[in-house]
Amino acid sequence: MQINSEKKNDISIIRVSGNVDIQTSPDMKKYLDKEITGENNKIVIDLKDVDYVDSSGLATLVEVLKSLRAVSGKLKLTNLSPKVKGLFEITKLNNLFDIYGDEEEALNSFE
Repeated sequence: MQINSEKKNDISIIRVSGNVDIQTSPDMKKYLDKEITGENNKIVIDLKDVDYVDSSGLATLVEVLKSLRAVSGKLKLTNLSPKVKGLFEITKLNNLFDIYGDEEEALNSFE
């Protein structure tokens, strides 16, 4: 798994590639925890290059969402593959997360 980020205005865009599973989700959690600060509470996670997410990956995303909500932050997910989107639907997590079709749509949802 690889993670990189960029800032657009006051929004962090986190791009994840590879699998998000029991081996990689702790690294993703550490990375995302560093992104959540008093000044930075708007995050978009782009999952375009993620083919597989397991239960630990889902749990990590839920933990990050809870951390952001604790500081009045917002988390948006974007570019979910059909397989990953199906997983969110089966687990009903699509009702918990704000999921957008593309990055621009996710960024505009903050305004």
